[in-house]
Amino acid sequence: METMHAVRGHRRGGPERLRYEVAPRPAPGAGEVLVEVRSASITPGELDWDATWTDSLDSGGALRLPIVPSKELSGVVARVGADVTGWQEGDDVFGLIPFTCDGAAADFTAVPAGVLAPKPPELDYDQAAALPLSGLTAWQALVRHGGLREGQRVLVHGGAGGVGCCAVQIAAALGATVAATASAQDTAFVRELGAERVVDYANERFEEQLADMDLVLDTVGGDTQTRSWQVLSPGGTLVSVASPPAAEGPGGARGVFFVVEPDRGDLDELSRLVTAGRLTPLVARVVPLSEAGAAYTALDQPHRRGKTVLKVS
Repeated sequence: METMHAVRGHRRGGPERLRYEVAPRPAPGAGEVLVEVRSASITPGELDWDATWTDSLDSGGALRLPIVPSKELSGVVARVGADVTGWQEGDDVFGLIPFTCDGAAADFTAVPAGVLAPKPPELDYDQAAALPLSGLTAWQALVRHGGLREGQRVLVHGGAGGVGCCAVQIAAALGATVAATASAQDTAFVRELGAERVVDYANERFEEQLADMDLVLDTVGGDTQTRSWQVLSPGGTLVSVASPPAAEGPGGARGVFFVVEPDRGDLDELSRLVTAGRLTPLVARVVPLSEAGAAYTALDQPHRRGKTVLKVS
């Protein structure tokens, strides 16, 4: 049996349940690619998701133990399974692993071939691993669910957060006029990302500062989501990744909630923006794979910019 090093959880719980250990090396099944992982990115709250530990996105799924966390990866194709075309050994790839599959905190991982895309050559492995979840969430919120068009007005809540900073860059690159909420200390940073207006959420009421938005991206939920209806133009759209909004609001505005999906085509769109110099993923920290447990614990610290990346190989 071939082996590798991996971070695994044998019982459901938080970072204290994770162990860095020797584990069996997976083999790619039909339609899968075995990736030699170079870098893997981790996400706040990931160890609380039902999908991390079970075979379902919702509660009630069957446990699948032990698990390997981390759903974002970059690396090199090591082997291809049966019925896989378009990939060959040595290809540089990146992608988002389906949430109910084992992740990338390991030397190797077997993933569906369709969730991978060529790694943008402009990004190193750490940067590429930091892009898929935040980038796909932002792209799908703005384009797939929000129907963003050039010339529209967009408000991004949490413009300095992981999804928010990608959304600001993407919306600006697609020709939107972008406003964002952020803390006072992040105002200049969010402006550099492409926001023309930044509202200090701690000291200003955004609904008193903004109006006639065509699209609002809510990454916060709660009262922020409720107040967001007030700034939408008639027929506008409120897209939330935090909690489901009402299906319809004042003036015929519509509300949408969604969970991001792995998608090769959307990754290619992100890569095009990277190549054009319009999108840059942010890396906050790079830590060795062996320190994954401590890295997950540190995700609870407030006010981080960028992703924490595990250096695998």
